[in-house]
Amino acid sequence: MRKQEASETAAVNAALESAIHIGLAALLTISCLVILWPFIPMLAWGIIIAVAAYPAFKKLQRAVGGRAVLAAVLFTLAFLAVLIIPTFLLAGSLMGGVQSITGHIRSGAPIVPPPPASVQGWPLIGGRLNQLWAQASRDLSVVIKEYAPQIKAVVPEVLSASAGLGMTILQLLLSIVVAGVLLANSQAAYEMTRSLMNRLFAEKGPEFQQLVGNTIRSVTFGILGVAVIQTIFASVGFLVAKLPAAGVWAVVFLIAAVLQVGMVALIPAVIYVFATAGTTKAVIFLFWCVIVGLMDNVLKPILLGRGATVPIVVVFLGSIGGFIAMGIIGLFVGAIVLSVGYKLFLAWLEGTPGRESTA
Repeated sequence: MRKQEASETAAVNAALESAIHIGLAALLTISCLVILWPFIPMLAWGIIIAVAAYPAFKKLQRAVGGRAVLAAVLFTLAFLAVLIIPTFLLAGSLMGGVQSITGHIRSGAPIVPPPPASVQGWPLIGGRLNQLWAQASRDLSVVIKEYAPQIKAVVPEVLSASAGLGMTILQLLLSIVVAGVLLANSQAAYEMTRSLMNRLFAEKGPEFQQLVGNTIRSVTFGILGVAVIQTIFASVGFLVAKLPAAGVWAVVFLIAAVLQVGMVALIPAVIYVFATAGTTKAVIFLFWCVIVGLMDNVLKPILLGRGATVPIVVVFLGSIGGFIAMGIIGLFVGAIVLSVGYKLFLAWLEGTPGRESTA
């Protein structure tokens, strides 16, 4: 009887000790996540950049004689230049727009040009739009007073979005540095990832590791790469058409292209050009926008087909959910993370991680 009681006591003590160990491990994990939480978007984006750029990094490393640190430094500088130069151009565009408005105010010239005669004939919205546009051209202050409540409601959101854009750029700058550090230590990172995958998926770990890398590169080039290419061509059209604040138009189009609705973002630009420019120029701009909007139908199957294919709905949901969860940077991180999770889930269901899904 005493032996049975001692055995039960030992079992209870062992269970209690295990529960304490599990609780401490959970507490430690939660504490680490709380501490790292502000840096998770930056770290996630840095890992994504490093994985996507790894093949090109290896070529650069071979070109510099196998020196990983030198290749990582050159990679980091090149990517920083790619981010910083467009940022300065965008800032210059915004400053130019502000200076132009300030100059018009000081000179007494109308800030808003009068509407073309063709606006009056537009169906449904032509009459009201022409009246509002003409009033803004004569005296913008009257229109501002009339719509003051709506403007007051929008201004805080615009300021918040501007601050969010600045934080996103700063996060991307730091993420590029993180990616450079990871690439400089790519062999150690590879071994650690291999060990993690082996720990999670046993003998199928290497297959899942390759699947994750292929999916990240596929989505990065197939979604983000196509969006960047479209934005470059769209920006050329904005500049040639002389749209005001062309840099802002480019940023809006980039976000819309990632969300797979780039064509929708071009509609206001086309309307503006038809309203302010000649017919020939407007038709050429419309034709250019159609080419830009349909470009992804050609590029996406080529770039997205390299590696794991992912349904557009997965990318769309990932972008929207990422934006809600993490802000602007979530547009990119969410699409990639959900796509990787989708492919891993399919591979787990099929039991053959290396086989390409037909979904």
